[in-house]
Amino acid sequence: MSGTAFPRPRVGRPRAAGPSNSELSGREQVLAAAAALFTRNGYAATTTRAVAELAGLRQASMYHYFAHKEDLLATLLEGTVEPSLAFGRNLLAAEPGPDPAAALWALVRYDSELLFGGLYNLVALYRLPEVRGDRFLDFRRARTELRAVYGVLLTRLEQPSAPVAELELRTDLLLGLVEGGVAAAREHPDRTAAEVAPAVADAALRLAGCTAGRIALARTADLTGAPR
Repeated sequence: MSGTAFPRPRVGRPRAAGPSNSELSGREQVLAAAAALFTRNGYAATTTRAVAELAGLRQASMYHYFAHKEDLLATLLEGTVEPSLAFGRNLLAAEPGPDPAAALWALVRYDSELLFGGLYNLVALYRLPEVRGDRFLDFRRARTELRAVYGVLLTRLEQPSAPVAELELRTDLLLGLVEGGVAAAREHPDRTAAEVAPAVADAALRLAGCTAGRIALARTADLTGAPR
């Protein structure tokens, strides 16, 4: 599918930097402050007053953007999956369809760039008990659909006739590799999305049973519009 390009994720500012009033809108200031506090102090221990103070706003002003603390967390989490889901949908809908290995590599790279490029490790918040609540239904649906996209690409790459249970397990392992791999890589502040995302994508194809030669070909496919 030479020449077909898909948009790259909007990778966040360098992770060493904190929220800057001169660079962020009021809404973005609130989200950045919430992300900092949720990941540093924990969701339950963070108050909306603390978020407003860190964002440099009055608490009443913060409510102009978000009425509840749940809204802050839901918005942050949705932002970690919805761009990758849109990218994955485009891959599945593309005609002619791309090589499955190249498509899977591109999606993993895109997803990894998105997760790694943000200011904070929001993946760590996925397992909060609060995320099981109704307010987070959209996030859970989007993540479930993203998992399904991974599953379709994995099925195309392996064999449609492969046992369903095996494909389900491999899909779970694949998603765990992306989310867990990015979270682990973030422990080293000197690493960049440019080095981490392709490495995670390579590992994903190895998990899927691809040879080194096929991985190399997947790397050269132009599915993101990004330079290799």
